[in-house]
Amino acid sequence: MKSVIICDMEGLITNLNDGAVKMFGYDSKELVGIKRVSIFSPGEIVLQNVLGWLKDANETGEHITKTNFVRKDGSKFSANIKITPNFANGKENPQTGYCGITEVIDDEVNIKINWITKIIKGVAITRVGFASASLFPVFTIGCYYAGIGDNLFSPISLILTTIGILFFHLFSNLYNDYFDVTHGTDEANTEYFNAGMNSSILKGAQLSGGSRAVELGLITLNGTKSLANIMFLLGIVTAAGILFMSYLNTGSLSNAFYAAIIALIGVLVGYFYTAKPIRLSSRYGLGELSIFLSFGPLLTLGTGFAISNETIQLYSNEFFNLLLLGTPIGILTTNILFINQYPDYTSDKKVGKNHLVVLIGKKASRWIYAFNLIIALGSSYLLAENILTGTKQMLFLYLLIPIAIFYSCYLLLGLFKYYNSRKLIKYNIHTIYFHMLFSFIYMIILANF
Repeated sequence: MKSVIICDMEGLITNLNDGAVKMFGYDSKELVGIKRVSIFSPGEIVLQNVLGWLKDANETGEHITKTNFVRKDGSKFSANIKITPNFANGKENPQTGYCGITEVIDDEVNIKINWITKIIKGVAITRVGFASASLFPVFTIGCYYAGIGDNLFSPISLILTTIGILFFHLFSNLYNDYFDVTHGTDEANTEYFNAGMNSSILKGAQLSGGSRAVELGLITLNGTKSLANIMFLLGIVTAAGILFMSYLNTGSLSNAFYAAIIALIGVLVGYFYTAKPIRLSSRYGLGELSIFLSFGPLLTLGTGFAISNETIQLYSNEFFNLLLLGTPIGILTTNILFINQYPDYTSDKKVGKNHLVVLIGKKASRWIYAFNLIIALGSSYLLAENILTGTKQMLFLYLLIPIAIFYSCYLLLGLFKYYNSRKLIKYNIHTIYFHMLFSFIYMIILANF
């Protein structure tokens, strides 16, 4: 008996034979157009081997190996698999996906999982790679203070703030996954984007639809919750150190008090982004607004309070400078979330996750993405005109902003053309790249290296 399964470039099953139905124990209606081929393999094997197998199949025309598979009932078995790339009516046309031919074997197959895969497993479960959205604003304020004078901030406080923000970000990621699985949001989502081999930097990363870590068997649902609680406790301990250092640095509780309030707001937003009864992600735009504030102005303001060696007065010039510094980065982070809502549109609408793309539709939502880019560019210009001087101002006006305009046009052309197509994944990836490139240039200019 041979199993034959055909999938597209993202692993979505498009066809299978009766042998596959018998071998894996699923009805074809449960799989075709719904599940990825990764459902048949242990999660660690998916992380360690599958992309390499596909790459070899692309380069040599086929990849043959022995591996372990998992049936619907959870039982494992050993098998030979032959993977070949599929093309649209011949190799002269674009590749459409892969074909996997599987035969059960009696041999015991033991695929050793290396330590690198175990690290990647942790990255996949926590989605720590996306913590850059939290860390860039923190580094921005460190660069800002470093660029305008000496001894304006505490390096120890900056390190503690970085660690604390990381713990709270992972806490939010894990609880977002926990509640999305609990509420059936992830189960309903069959059209999510995975970077696959479309990106050398984000290779294999989940771009939308959650981490899929529970679905892949990398961690249990209860394990996700327990790990989230551990991250929360570590964040609380680190936060205590940050507040104590703020008191030592300034001789006052003022900065510590306001930093604590902002941190509390951030934690509540992170938890209630997907947790009921508030569930910000379903509140007709409140989710997008909370992401902008939490990953932009509030985070840069909170960082300023946490690391500054001087007491920051409410509504002072410094107070508003810190808010403005977070605006372009917060907007670009929001656009990452926003464009990732496109592939999730159908499933999110089905389960009542009423974010802006669901509320006004994919086509009209393109203008919100464009408006966000305008705000990012406009706030960058205001920052250059009102905060920066000399070389920094020139670099903002004649380097950073022109690059941002060019990249924004590229992203908009892609979104407006492919908003209802799987080809949009390229622009989801480049929205992340744009955020990274902008943030690096932004920080370097502010630091005045």
